[in-house]
Amino acid sequence: MNAVVLAILVMVTLSLARVSVVFALIVASLVGGLYAGMPLDAILDAFNEGLGNGATVALSYAVLGAFAVALSRSGITELMASRAIRRFHLDESGGSRRMVTYTLLAALLAAAVSSQNLIPVHIAFIPVLVPPLLKLMNHLELDRRAVACVITFGITAPYMLLPVGFGSIFLHDILLANLNEAGTSLGLNVTPAMVPTAMIVPIGGMALGLLTALLFSYRRKRQYQDLDLAHGDESPAQAARHLKPWQLGVLAVALGGTVATQLVSGSMVLGGIFGFALLSVSGVFHWHEQDGIFTEGMRMMALVGFIMISAAGFASVMQASGEVETLVESSTALIGDNKGLAALIMLLVGLFITMGIGSSFSTIPIIASLYVPLAINFDFSPMATVALVGTAAALGDAGSPASDSTLGPTAGLNADGQHDHIWDSVVPTFLHYNIPLIAFGWLAAMTL
Repeated sequence: MNAVVLAILVMVTLSLARVSVVFALIVASLVGGLYAGMPLDAILDAFNEGLGNGATVALSYAVLGAFAVALSRSGITELMASRAIRRFHLDESGGSRRMVTYTLLAALLAAAVSSQNLIPVHIAFIPVLVPPLLKLMNHLELDRRAVACVITFGITAPYMLLPVGFGSIFLHDILLANLNEAGTSLGLNVTPAMVPTAMIVPIGGMALGLLTALLFSYRRKRQYQDLDLAHGDESPAQAARHLKPWQLGVLAVALGGTVATQLVSGSMVLGGIFGFALLSVSGVFHWHEQDGIFTEGMRMMALVGFIMISAAGFASVMQASGEVETLVESSTALIGDNKGLAALIMLLVGLFITMGIGSSFSTIPIIASLYVPLAINFDFSPMATVALVGTAAALGDAGSPASDSTLGPTAGLNADGQHDHIWDSVVPTFLHYNIPLIAFGWLAAMTL
């Protein structure tokens, strides 16, 4: 068995058994590295070297978590949720509840899509936007697994289809550039117009998965408890009663300023610090409480941060092992001259590689150089080659315990400790997105 495959299986098995994802990643790194023949000190060096790659994002999430807790502590989230519950009679059943549910899901989808293409803040919006909505979701009895599917679709599908924002980086700067670099000497020429066109069919599979999740899998009501995100001298409900109009204005400025600061500086950390600092001086909570609130917010995001850091170390070990290339080479021996089997094997191998590395952006440079010669060998058209490489790279983004496409939704939905990362984010997104991606990616490769 290939070391990458073994490591992924170990990680997934331990995670599904409810072993901590951080522990699972560390054990899988050791198992994969040792199986690949790496000395223990080389495994540890590679793992430690990779840790820094996830530290920045982990710190960013911790700071944004502190900002989210500060928003909750101010009472604004309690005020908004209470008004929505009264306005739409959400404690009663009927059409109003369904309308608000689908409006909320549509708003979250729009925010997720915008975070990739219109206002490219990526997943930074989740720990700020989602926790304040949890009480509203509770009264709607909305299954958070459906919300996880909506957010994951919104932060993955757009960049694979729309060539603006992060989509421009993925489709043009990475996918197109690497395909032409690997294929020019072999006679492959991919134009910019081909790339989004080739990805329409695979993304159609993801859209079908999203509809299945919303209309069938998670349409039933699910009950959650109303839990406060922050604890201080007074509860968020008490704080909401004496919010002054000018403080509401400060809260709006803090939200807008957090996004603006990140866009201008390119730093999620500075954005979160700006928002938290503005709330601190506005008097929406007592000055002596700010240290406790900041610590509480960082603690809320601690698990997600450590998973991100550990995932970067795991990916570093997998790349240092040299087993990624071996996995592709050994897979070609199984294919023979069967074109359909070749497409399926390439997609499945891409799934394992991307689940290990945790990012489609980082995976494309690796698999393009390996897949392009193979695709040309089997006489796949340029469009089919784009679909194969693009889909294979994107497969692990949705459904990997180590991907920010699943960690992001978990960071927001688990703010009150009622959303399990593996069973409520990873498993639902894997079933509803990865399986359709393989099926529709294969269809695109065989028909384009």
